[in-house]
Amino acid sequence: MQAAWLLGALVVPQLLGLGHGARGAEREWEGAWGGAQEEEREREALMLKHLQEALGLPAGRRDPEGTPEDKGDGWTEEAGQVEEEEETIPQPSASPSPSAAPSPTPTPEDAITYILGRLAGLDAGLHQLHVRLHALDTRVVQLTQGLRQLREATGDTRDAVQALQEAQSRAEREHGRLEGCLKGLRLGHKCFLLSRDFEAQAAAQARCVARGGSLAQPADRQQMDALARYLRAALAPYNWPVWLGVNDRRAEGLYLFENGQRVSFFAWHRAPSPEPGPTLHPLSPNQPNGGALENCVAQASDDGSWWDHDCERRLYYVCEFPF
Repeated sequence: MQAAWLLGALVVPQLLGLGHGARGAEREWEGAWGGAQEEEREREALMLKHLQEALGLPAGRRDPEGTPEDKGDGWTEEAGQVEEEEETIPQPSASPSPSAAPSPTPTPEDAITYILGRLAGLDAGLHQLHVRLHALDTRVVQLTQGLRQLREATGDTRDAVQALQEAQSRAEREHGRLEGCLKGLRLGHKCFLLSRDFEAQAAAQARCVARGGSLAQPADRQQMDALARYLRAALAPYNWPVWLGVNDRRAEGLYLFENGQRVSFFAWHRAPSPEPGPTLHPLSPNQPNGGALENCVAQASDDGSWWDHDCERRLYYVCEFPF
C-alpha cells in the first residue's frame, strides 16, 4: 500500500507537468500561426491600398471585425480567449427576415479581381489605340507620297507652261515681224508698221518689243523721209503725232535711240516766219521747247517734223522690225 502511494506521488506530478507543457506549446504554435496570418492580411491590405491609389479607385470597405491593432491598446490575449469561448456558446437560432439580411462584404480577393479586370480593359483599349495610330501613320505616309507626286507633277506642269509661254512669245515675235513686213513699209533691212493704238511712250516700246521689234529708229535722212511719206499716206488728211524711239531721259539735250545709240541728225519743227525777223508763231513754236518736262520725241504725220512731248502722253506709235 505504501509502495502504491509512493508511485502515485511520483507519477501524477509528471503527468500534470506534461499536460501543462503540451498546452503551452499548443498556445505558442497558435500564437505564431495567428501572427503569420495577421502579417499576411496586412500585406494584402497594403497591396490593395497601393493599387487603389495608383488606379484612382475608391477605398474598399474594411472588415467590420477589424484587426487587433484597430481594437485599441486594451486588446489582450486573455480577451481574445474570452471572445473565443463566447463564440463557442450556442446562440438561439432565429429565422432572419429577408429584409434584415446583411449585405455581403467585399473581400480583398474581389477588389483584386476588379482591379485586374480594369487593367485588362485598359490594356485592350491601349491595343486598339495602337492599332488606330498605326492606321493613321500608314495614311499619313500615303498622303505624303501623294503630295510629293503632286509637287513633282506641278513642277513638270510649270516647266511645260513656261516652255509654252516662251514658244508663244517667239511665235508672236515672228508673227509681228512678218506682219510688219507684209502690211507695213519695207525699207532696206527694216520694216515699219503703224499702230493706231494710243499708248504712252514706254508702253508703246514694250508692245513693239513683244511683237519682235522696237519703236522706229530712222538711222538716216533717207529712212526719215520714207517714214514721213508712209505716215502721211496712212493718216491723211489728218495730222497725228506718232511716237518714235528717240528720247533724252538720260540727260537733258542728249537724244538717244532706244538701242542706246546717239541720234546723228534731227528734224525738229520750226515755226514759219512770214516776215523777216525772229517772229515765232504762238501755236507752233520751235522744237524742242519742253525742257525737262518733255523728254520723248514724236513725229508729225503731215510734214514729218519732230516734236518733244511728255512721255506719259498717249499717242499712236510706229514699230520697226528687222528683215
